[in-house]
Amino acid sequence: MLVKWIRCTVVDRRGFERGQRKWAGLPGEPGFRGQGGGWSRGRPGVVHIFSFWESRAFYDSFMARSHDRLAASQSGTFKDPQVRLFDHRFDVKTGFEPRFTDADLLRVAHCRVHEERAEHFALMQEKVWNPAMAGSPGMVRGLFGEAPGHEFLILSMWQSAAEHGKYRAERVERLALRAQIEADVAALAGDIVQLEPAWTV
Repeated sequence: MLVKWIRCTVVDRRGFERGQRKWAGLPGEPGFRGQGGGWSRGRPGVVHIFSFWESRAFYDSFMARSHDRLAASQSGTFKDPQVRLFDHRFDVKTGFEPRFTDADLLRVAHCRVHEERAEHFALMQEKVWNPAMAGSPGMVRGLFGEAPGHEFLILSMWQSAAEHGKYRAERVERLALRAQIEADVAALAGDIVQLEPAWTV
């Protein structure tokens, strides 16, 4: 599965939200699996959208055919778009599905990892972080994705900000030490996204 992550800063909120509804046409596209997103809780005006495709070939075909027509209605409503593509490598918890209806909050972590530490980083994700997140009652599902250049995406969906906050307060520092995260990671960026139900496709 291919994961597309779009981040941008909205300059015309009403126009952007109106345009966002046009993406409701996506389910007719071959290979499309789901899309959702929302507003950053920490950065005013910043939006994150995630879309999921069965393969790169289906995604490329969509980009060549239908994308520009669907995107036209949002032209001029945002600036600084950043788009990244990741291959799904494994699930966090079990059975990831690109569904957004049972979560309120999405946590995204974007890591650039030292080349010689990339395999260790992925192993620690599987052996240390995944069990801890999967054991948190408020965590619904998640995935670990990889892009060329030792770049990784960790996406987790949560029932509420309170549940995510409990997990952070209790476990993150201890887990980071155990996973030797400082030795692995060259750069780390993250955000908490308040999901917008109207944007779910």
